Amino acid sequence: MNSCRLEETAVRSAWRLLGVVAALNFALVASASSHLVRVEDWLNIAVGTRGIPPTWKSGQKWGQPAYDFAIEQDSTEKVLHVKSRGDSSTIVKELKVNVKDTPILQWRWKAVTLPQGGDSRNEATDDQALQIYVTFERFPSIARSRIIGYIWDSTAPEGLVVKSEKSRLVTYIVVRSGAQHLGKWLTESRNVYEDYKRIYGEEPNEPVKGVAIATDSDDTKSSAEGYIGEILFKKP
Repeated sequence: MNSCRLEETAVRSAWRLLGVVAALNFALVASASSHLVRVEDWLNIAVGTRGIPPTWKSGQKWGQPAYDFAIEQDSTEKVLHVKSRGDSSTIVKELKVNVKDTPILQWRWKAVTLPQGGDSRNEATDDQALQIYVTFERFPSIARSRIIGYIWDSTAPEGLVVKSEKSRLVTYIVVRSGAQHLGKWLTESRNVYEDYKRIYGEEPNEPVKGVAIATDSDDTKSSAEGYIGEILFKKP
């Protein structure tokens, strides 16, 4: 009887220990995940997938978007290949990100062709080969949402912050400009929290509700091409 009790006690102690280890592992995973929000890495999408990728949706209700997009293998990673031939195509992924917790937006991109004469400062030439948007939705969203667009412009200077002449909801930040780095993969990082405060003069009270990818050449009647790699939010 005593040996049975000892064995039962040992089993219970072992289960308690396993429970503690599991709880610690869960805490570590939760802690690690809270430091990073992965928007997209394309890993779960088959190479050759064309059009709007799974888990994304159309992001525009104007024009005739061609969605000339494809998942491709580029060296050791999967990427989204985007093209525009006189059209504008935008895709959106809905998610929720508190930029007070994970303020750094990091992404990889490579421009191949810039829209000829594209310039985000003028409505008539507002085309960019590569664009990453973050949306802070405020009710009513169609009138009060705030959108920051990180763009690779053809001519507007790097570092420029300018309101879109097409949409009063959008403010551009020119991250790259011109052809100097065409054909090269670049990793970009922006502190969205600080960018928001600089643009709007206050802290963001709403989370990011969506991230969009776009390419367009409809105003300049030209063409654009590039690639988008991994996109994520993280702590500094």
